Amino acid sequence: MAYIDYYKVLGVDKNATQDDIKKAYRKLARKYHPDLNPNDPSAKERFQQLNEANEVLSDPEKRKKYDAYGEHWKHADEFEAQQQAYRARQGANGQQTYWYSTDGEHFTGNFGDGQGFSGNAEGFSDFFEELFGHRGTGNRRGRSPFRGQDIQAELPLTLREAATTHKQTFSINGENLRITVPAGVANGQVIKLAGHGGKGAEGAPNGDLYITFVIADDPQFKRKDNDLYADVHIDLYTAVLGGETTINTLDGQVKLKVRPGTQNGDKARLKGKGFPVYKQEGSFGDLIITYQVTLPTQLTEKQKELFRQLQAAS
Repeated sequence: MAYIDYYKVLGVDKNATQDDIKKAYRKLARKYHPDLNPNDPSAKERFQQLNEANEVLSDPEKRKKYDAYGEHWKHADEFEAQQQAYRARQGANGQQTYWYSTDGEHFTGNFGDGQGFSGNAEGFSDFFEELFGHRGTGNRRGRSPFRGQDIQAELPLTLREAATTHKQTFSINGENLRITVPAGVANGQVIKLAGHGGKGAEGAPNGDLYITFVIADDPQFKRKDNDLYADVHIDLYTAVLGGETTINTLDGQVKLKVRPGTQNGDKARLKGKGFPVYKQEGSFGDLIITYQVTLPTQLTEKQKELFRQLQAAS
């Protein structure tokens, strides 16, 4: 198996912060999402690599193991346990002991007498295979096969997409996976698809796929829980005398009555015109409107005189 440098996949260096990794992943995931590149077969493979890299580097504990053991990070705990047991056996027999460290591409080691050695990742891989019995047929040391790794993925959605039940297609491990996104999902919400993660070794179960929904800001509506908030502009005359204004909702336009004497910043609540409640069909939050009163400009002399008369009468 060819070694894949997850840092290079995300375009960050090994000193990158968790925030750097998160930003890099989100940027590239949007760029290479298969739905946005239907005619580019390489985008699916790149998107898969991005998910694998993010799954490892976004988890501090997994990242630590990856930095130490490269592509073999999943077996780090077992390797260290075997290493300690080997040291104990060799020490009890008066023989030399050794230790390993790796950057994923090369490895170095020391024998008990201080003599060193080095090699490449292929040799290091051979050592792991010999240690854990993954070469040839059968399991040489009787160890259990390894469950596939879990995969973390992000699914970008617009606010309006999140408000409707619809289908989305993923490309994971070279296969297309079609899922139904229920209306009302929240930003940052995670769903689990069991068995759709990395492939298990030697018949072991597959890992799981965890999908995080990332909902972009909407230019018109702000969401808080299941309520939506929006600004509506009305002119001075409607604010003073009352009237009607047309407002946008998620399911079309509606007429809204404006009471006389409406002040700038006053609010109106439209029941049931907000965001759908997750997995509660027919239930919706409210739409809260904030009035923004627009003052007239470039008045004629006659209009200014009318305002002066109004001012004097007040």
